[in-house]
Amino acid sequence: MKRLNHRPGRSADCAALACVLLLAVATTRARADAGDAIYQQDVDVKYADAFGIALVMDIFRPVGTPNGLGVVDVVSGAWSSDRGKIEDHRRARIYDIMCDRGYTVFAVRPGSSSKFSFGEMDANVKQGIRWVKAHADQFGIDPERLALAGASAGGHLASLAALTPDGATPDSSDPLRRVDTTVAAVAAFFPPVDFLHWGDIEVTAERQPLVINMVKRLVWPDLSNPPSGEEFIGALRKASPLYHVTSSAPPFLLIHGDADPIVPLQQSEELKSALEQAGVPVELIIKEGGGHPWPTIHEEVTLAADWLDKTIVVEK
Repeated sequence: MKRLNHRPGRSADCAALACVLLLAVATTRARADAGDAIYQQDVDVKYADAFGIALVMDIFRPVGTPNGLGVVDVVSGAWSSDRGKIEDHRRARIYDIMCDRGYTVFAVRPGSSSKFSFGEMDANVKQGIRWVKAHADQFGIDPERLALAGASAGGHLASLAALTPDGATPDSSDPLRRVDTTVAAVAAFFPPVDFLHWGDIEVTAERQPLVINMVKRLVWPDLSNPPSGEEFIGALRKASPLYHVTSSAPPFLLIHGDADPIVPLQQSEELKSALEQAGVPVELIIKEGGGHPWPTIHEEVTLAADWLDKTIVVEK
């Protein structure tokens, strides 16, 4: 585990640091004046093993006064969770903005599609949630007011985990299994949530947009034993957060651009409608002209922090 300090505006230092991290030089440390640092970063903290692969997270702890709350940031783009995705989130100022508010951010990397299916990545996200809750005292956060966040594939996995929580198993031999995976809120940026309806296309076994062909192996890993049409549609439904909405779902914030060329705005609109019908608090922010993502996305990250402040922060 490596520990770093960060302050904004040091682009050259950060770029060099990213290269060093990719080379896995464990002793490298970015230095900043204590008065300017926004967060302290713990790098590659192991939270689980899956099929002999270490699953890791980075932990961003506020240097200023913590607010006692945690955010699990599901780091995944195109269902890949390499370290470059953490750099994408850093450039979007997620860690600056959240830590400046006092949140401790756990950037969970749930594995990539080259190794894991949707079901396995969902299980990895939930194991990350369990780990964070089990270590809540260590980080000074309230495990009952933990939030989930994610963008694109990370938004899909965050939404799926939040809508299909696992209960605690008190008598389990695994201490983490004694912890549930429920969360108090979800902030999802342009998440794919319905693999049966993609834009104006109704997906069938015979009619599939490109993105569905891309995720076929993720919903049905054993392509040597191809599914029937009915089985394939059932697997797509199971992987779609939309079809797991219940009245017990946590509050959601959805943020989506109306010019997204990859994940149609329809995806967030459908989830908003389903949550509203279930009586779950939900807000949808539509970014005019926003793509996937957009250059000023830090402004919407600030709105997400505002929403968390009013959703899970308890006034004293």
